[in-house]
Amino acid sequence: MTRDNLESQQVWIYMAALFLAVAFGFIMPGYADRLGALISIIIAFLMYSMFSQIPFTSLKKAFGNRKFIKALLMTNFIIVPIVVWLLSQFLPDNPALLIGFYLVLLTPCIDYVIVFTSLGKGDENLVLTSTPLLFVAQMVLLPLYLWLFMGKDASGIVEVTPFLEAFFGLIVLPLVVALLFQLAAKRGNFGKKVVEGSAWMPVPFMALTLFIVVASQVIKLPDYGNQVIKVIPLYIVFMAVMPVIARYIAVWFHLGTGPSRALIFSSTTRNSLVVLPLALSLPEIGNVVAAVIITQTIIELISELVYIRVVPAKLLKDEKT
Repeated sequence: MTRDNLESQQVWIYMAALFLAVAFGFIMPGYADRLGALISIIIAFLMYSMFSQIPFTSLKKAFGNRKFIKALLMTNFIIVPIVVWLLSQFLPDNPALLIGFYLVLLTPCIDYVIVFTSLGKGDENLVLTSTPLLFVAQMVLLPLYLWLFMGKDASGIVEVTPFLEAFFGLIVLPLVVALLFQLAAKRGNFGKKVVEGSAWMPVPFMALTLFIVVASQVIKLPDYGNQVIKVIPLYIVFMAVMPVIARYIAVWFHLGTGPSRALIFSSTTRNSLVVLPLALSLPEIGNVVAAVIITQTIIELISELVYIRVVPAKLLKDEKT
């Protein structure tokens, strides 16, 4: 088994992980529920594995891509909210349903989107450098969007602590560790061997992440089936239309192939694992909101497995030289 062989089979590995997770979640719900405590730890290792493969000397150049930053902010904080609001008009006036729907779709992903961008042959450096900007922007704008879409009472549910914990635990810490090992790799064989070994981690850790997230949460969905069934079609529509919209925005901004793919993945990948603690902390309606968010996670993960093949092969092919 070589790294190339492993990566060439990654889609089938992820699909197997999803099916096994669903089966494990329903057959052994007690054990599966305990896996939920490992979600953050596994994602942190996954993020480290991706960060360790990124040449940090290129980050300054990536951050200087102002066209991409403008396209990214426009897509995630103007276009996506418009699409989300239009889709929400098809939902009943149910606060729990709407809060979950808005929480998960209005917040762009700041963690495993880097992984999927890399797997989809996009420019993960651009996604990486935009992470702090996306984090700050969503923290500032999410209460505003909730107030606009639901009224001033809804904006009070957003707390800073869960966002900060996720950001530092899933982004900053793995990033610092990866950077330290890259620096050590330039000075000795130990660091070099660690970085080389880390190159094997993304695919198995992504499969493990999918398994743990889905297995630990899937058993909870049937309890709120009446609410969940109403958001599923809208999530599917969102995942179908946003790549197309993002592609046209990328063309409008004259982005290259790599940045355009990065824009597509950023516009479609949402911050479900970060907003989940917000949902669970809500009194009375927390479980319903969490079920709505978890449903989006499952649909998104399945969609991402399609994206990593379709985006580079069909939607945005490599430029001919």
